[in-house]
Formats: sequence, C-alpha cells, structure tokens
Amino acid sequence: MEQQVDSGKLGMWLFLATEVLFFGGLFAAYVVLRARNPEVFAYASQYLDTMMGGLNTCVLIASSLTMALAVRYAQEGRKLLLCICLWLTMAGAVGFLVIKTFEYSHKFHENLVWGTGFYDPVDEKQADDLAEVGEDLLTPILGAQQGASAEAARVESMASIVNRPEEAASSVANAAIGPRGLAAPLAAEQAAVEEADTHDAGSGHGKQHLGDPEMPVNTHLFFAIYFCMTGLHGIHVVIGMGVIGWLIWRAHRGEFGPRRFAAVDLGGLYWHIVDLIWIFLFPLFYLIH
Repeated sequence: MEQQVDSGKLGMWLFLATEVLFFGGLFAAYVVLRARNPEVFAYASQYLDTMMGGLNTCVLIASSLTMALAVRYAQEGRKLLLCICLWLTMAGAVGFLVIKTFEYSHKFHENLVWGTGFYDPVDEKQADDLAEVGEDLLTPILGAQQGASAEAARVESMASIVNRPEEAASSVANAAIGPRGLAAPLAAEQAAVEEADTHDAGSGHGKQHLGDPEMPVNTHLFFAIYFCMTGLHGIHVVIGMGVIGWLIWRAHRGEFGPRRFAAVDLGGLYWHIVDLIWIFLFPLFYLIH
C-alpha cells in the first residue's frame, strides 16, 4: 500500500512538472510580447479591474488553505471536518469562476478582446462618432483658411485617425495639402475636442478605447495573451472542481482515513499548483504598469 502511495505521488509530481512546462511557455511568450511592446502593456493594464483580481487572489488563497486542512483531516480520519473543508474549497473555486465571468463579460461588452474585434465599435453611437472623425479629415482640405504649414496639416490629419495595428498603416508618406496647409485655428479646435473626449471618458476600465487618442498600436496583443493565459488557467480550475467533487463524493461515503488518504493528498497537490499559477498571473497582468 505504501509503495502505491509513493508511485501515485511520483506520477502526480511528473504531471505537475508538465503543467509547469506548459505554463512556462506561456510566461515566456508574455515576456517576449511585453519586451517588444512595453507601451501596450503599460497602457492596456488600466482596463483590468485590480479589485476583482485581488478578490480572486484572496479567494484562491483561502481555498488552498481549506484544501490543506482537508488533507490533514483525512489523515486524522475526521470525516465531518474533511467534508466541510472540501465543500469550502469547492465554494472558492465556484466563487473564482463567478468573479472571472463578470470580468470577461465586461471585456466582451467593450470589445476589449483579441484580434480585429478589438477595433470594432462598441455600439452605434461610437460607430457614428468614428465615422464623423473620418469625415472631419476632409473638411479642412476643402474649406480651411490657408495659414499653417503642410507639416501641420499632416500632423492634424493623423491625430484624428484611430490607432490601428502596424500592418494596417500605410508606408506611403502623406502629400502636402494646399500651398500652405491647414489653418492653425482648426488644429487648436481638434486638440480641444480630443482633450474633452479624454476628460469625459474618465480613467480606468470606464474609458472607451477606440476614442482614446493615447491608445498605442497593437493594443489587442495584450488582451490576446491575457485571455489565453487566464482562460487556460480557468480551464484548470474547472478540472480541479471535478476532482474536488469526486473527493467530496468519496468523503461522504467514508472512504478516507488514517490509512487511506492518498487521493485527497494528490488532489490537494493539483489544487495548490492551480493556485500558484494564479499568484503569478495576478501581478503580471493587474499590478505591473
């Protein structure tokens, strides 16, 4: 029996080693993307809710504690306390996923997602606003007073365009507009509009990203790696819930005791590695700006 327990622990540690290698590759991808696009990660992290992320961290740490107590009570043969701790651990897992669901739903509602969907208007009002921005690019060309330089015209026109990925930008330089360019009052008016938009949008996750002139290009890359890593971690939480549910079923049947607790011990090891991965994800995405 003791040899079976040792073999089971060895198998679990080997499995956990493959999990570490799996997430290690994702962490390496995170490091590369952040090194190549530091301004993107510094900017996009403001759209994550630090309070909800911190609450999820506390929930998982508490569930890790109850799981450790469950292992101890299984070794002591205390069935009632074992069942209570396993149910508390299950509640922590459910609470984590509920909070994560609220986070994800807000991101999807605001189109804070991966890929080209990040650049789609959130609603009809924003689509109309962005369409007006496109029309405003032609207005100075047709009716402006000739008072500023061609360089000022180029800066003015480019300032009104919503940031797009690098591959969407043209490598052809803009032509000069008229013999003298745009009028200076138009540039001042556009700057005032941008400042008002930024002020009205506020700060944090309440800001509409497509209307933010400070948004860097390739911002969608942040949300691509965010959803990839947190989504895969969420899948591991769901698997952990299945394992905990199986342990609860066996605990209620009185199958665990001082001489038979290996299943609880191995389930606890898996749950601890799931918690540990989140301990690294939380500061990397939510705290480092």
